[in-house]
Amino acid sequence: MADQIKLQLSKLRIWLDKYPAMKVLEEKTHVPKEYAVCGAGVLVFLFLLFSNGAGFLCNVIGFLFPAYYSFKAIESPNKEDDKQWLVYWVVYSFFTIIEAFVSVILYWIPFYYAFKLAFLVYLGYPGWNGATLIYNNFLKGVLQKYESTVDAHLDAAKASAAAAVANASQSSGETDIKKKN
Repeated sequence: MADQIKLQLSKLRIWLDKYPAMKVLEEKTHVPKEYAVCGAGVLVFLFLLFSNGAGFLCNVIGFLFPAYYSFKAIESPNKEDDKQWLVYWVVYSFFTIIEAFVSVILYWIPFYYAFKLAFLVYLGYPGWNGATLIYNNFLKGVLQKYESTVDAHLDAAKASAAAAVANASQSSGETDIKKKN
């Protein structure tokens, strides 16, 4: 692990060598530029996590990265990664719905966004299979239990929506006929 960190820091140093301002920063502070940039990144991350940017940071982690990896999964020939990201989105959706109902309470919890961020990383990181564990151990049973009820309500909603659209287009057509006469 330490060797990987050193390798990444050396790659960062080579990339930072392109920018003369980084050399000036290193000379004035006597801090290697790669450490200065990493430190600044950690400070920005902490600022976002513990300030008004915490919600934004959670949305980036919860939406942006999984959306990108979902895109990659869709485009890959492997179907197992498709399932992994579908499970992520099901779990994330349920989490978001629950969060909406209890949001008044959640925002009083100190470091809520730090916990939320850790949870989202747990859900989305492929090596941990957090979303799959939550789905298999909780959500799958709940969804299977209420599947026929939900399907019946969805069918009724579709029928109501179709009737409303038909009604609206019939009313619109009558209005057009009256305007022409």
